Amino acid sequence: MKAGSIFGAVNAVQQGQRGALMPWAAVCLGVGVGVYFALPVEPGLAGYSLAGLAVALGAVLFAWRREVLGPIGIALALVALGVCVAGWRAHQVAGPVMDFRYYGPIEGRIVGIDRSASDAVRITLDQVRLDNVRNVPLRVRVSLHGEQGYLDPVPGAIVMMTGHLSPPGGAAEPEGFDFQRHAWFQSLGGVGYTRVPALLLEAPEAGATPLFSLRMRMSAAIQAAIPGQPGAFAAAVLTGDRSGLEQGPIQDMRDSNIAHLLAISGLHMGLLTGFVYAALRVLLALIPPLALRYPIRKWAAASALVAGAFYLALSGGNVATERAFIQVAVMFTAVLLDRRAITLRSVAIAAIIVLLRRPETLMSPGFQMSFAATTALVAIFNGLQGAAWMRNWPGWVKGVWALVVSSVVAGGATAPFAAAHFNRLAVYGLPANLLTVPVMGSIVIPFAVLALMLTPFGLSWVAFWIMEKALEWILGVAERIADLPGAVEMVPSPPGAVLAMIALGGIGLCLWKGRGRWVMALPVVVAMVIWTGAERPLALVSESGGLVGRMTEDGRALSRPRGDGFVAGIWLENDGDPADQESAAARGAWAEAGAGQVADLGGLTLWHGTGRAASREAAEVCARYPVVVVNSWPDEPTDALLEAEADSLARLIATAPPLGAANAQEAQTCLLFSPTILARTGAVALSVGPDGLRLDTARRHQGQRLWSP
Repeated sequence: MKAGSIFGAVNAVQQGQRGALMPWAAVCLGVGVGVYFALPVEPGLAGYSLAGLAVALGAVLFAWRREVLGPIGIALALVALGVCVAGWRAHQVAGPVMDFRYYGPIEGRIVGIDRSASDAVRITLDQVRLDNVRNVPLRVRVSLHGEQGYLDPVPGAIVMMTGHLSPPGGAAEPEGFDFQRHAWFQSLGGVGYTRVPALLLEAPEAGATPLFSLRMRMSAAIQAAIPGQPGAFAAAVLTGDRSGLEQGPIQDMRDSNIAHLLAISGLHMGLLTGFVYAALRVLLALIPPLALRYPIRKWAAASALVAGAFYLALSGGNVATERAFIQVAVMFTAVLLDRRAITLRSVAIAAIIVLLRRPETLMSPGFQMSFAATTALVAIFNGLQGAAWMRNWPGWVKGVWALVVSSVVAGGATAPFAAAHFNRLAVYGLPANLLTVPVMGSIVIPFAVLALMLTPFGLSWVAFWIMEKALEWILGVAERIADLPGAVEMVPSPPGAVLAMIALGGIGLCLWKGRGRWVMALPVVVAMVIWTGAERPLALVSESGGLVGRMTEDGRALSRPRGDGFVAGIWLENDGDPADQESAAARGAWAEAGAGQVADLGGLTLWHGTGRAASREAAEVCARYPVVVVNSWPDEPTDALLEAEADSLARLIATAPPLGAANAQEAQTCLLFSPTILARTGAVALSVGPDGLRLDTARRHQGQRLWSP
């Protein structure tokens, strides 16, 4: 094919997409960010130089043939820019990370308060001081267990305690969620807990954390006005403080697919600013001299923007709220500039701003679900705008129709991401949203604004009482729907590339103009086929060596009913298995063997032992079983045990991962997973094929990155 015909074909495609190319800029930037996080090694000078050359090449293409190659040049430059922005951000947030387990005094200033998965109050500290530690982390996070009646956590307070800290843990399994990466971008260098009372060392300085203090005071005032979990719900919605919410209501909202009502995200920010905008515009329209002479629409938009900025600052400026504010800020800025407020361009601009500020959010479910829902809603409603068959419908019918369509479209767009990240599909999510979202928009948010306005007159209790009834309704709906039989369908985790294929295919369906858009459904279909046919690992070994899970026909059988509970929960969730650890341990795949247990791996036998007694038997069992896992090391390891560990480590290092045909049955020593080896490999997935034992490691997927040990 001649060059002229190629250029002609490219130009024809671009002409067909004229006016619709700008949203693809956000896609290209996001692809570059995704490439950075997918790299197996951290880019060095050569890598960033290559990215710079890609930007220069894009500029050359744009200058050479702007009409034909200009968009391609811009796309290439944006992808390279995404890589650079993500790398710059990763270096910007760098801080010391603990490389050992610490027990001793912990001192620091409270900069975050929330709850852990076990419902314990959890505090994040900066200005950290540890005893005899050279590289002290910028931040640590400590869960407060046991009797804690001596401290009322308040922002800015200097506190002290005696507790345990350890480095952020790696993924619970290969291709699993990388908590070390997540902690890196929060400058979180240690996580742990205390079981002794935390004490106040120094009260907060006046004005040290004004917004945080204001948020917690408002949260306390709201929970005093609205008692119980409805008040904690209101505080979470209005201030972002979730420390009063218990796990029961949160789980009910997740199971009924209305957990998004808890997050200060696009919905709440849109409802608040939309209410302020509409209310001010109506009030100003009632004053004819103003309505006829001045741009009251712009005044209302500017006021709503200020209200949104205050809401952002009050809520603590977390990623989800920041993303929501950027989206509404773009919308109201369009109103100020006499442009269409709700378009795919405005969504793309918001995505670009978020990615430039915090590129790591691309990997979070919040970013993915928020922009998936927003993009799909804007695309669908733009397509339905002016539809002839809706023209003569009564206003209330159009309102109900819009509510149903919004719930269906948003639910469908976010369902793959929710299933991939949380391993669950809420079967009754649509009716739950139809019963609760209108209540949130028409009662909770408006009366929250009204309560703020009535506070100086001492009448805020009226608005709070109405809010309480509305919030009780929402929590009641969540509880009843979550208790319905079959309310939650568990879903196994997909392979790594599936979510990217679904995302790119869905974006193409929304952005591409013309009939060719339906070709974009192909990646989505292929991804779903891959997902449904994917198999979970035959056996999983935790990073600590304290737990092993063997897949059976009844589900994964765990080696222990207690211990490594967090990892056990993640494994079972990723399997799409609703069982708890104790039930999974009773599935009968393990048999006692000395101080440990054995399980069959399809022709190979795995021995797992925990504690000192098992470590003393490790050398003996290594001569009898091909695969051995221990979580501790004897005080005086025998030469045979040291030789087995050295041999196993050499084989793991010498073999390009995954291990491939490393047949443990033919080896002179067993394949030993000791604490030393697991510290290098992270969690391990095992399977047995015709060529022998195959394994995959969490560290292989993590790569040699800034946040990897």
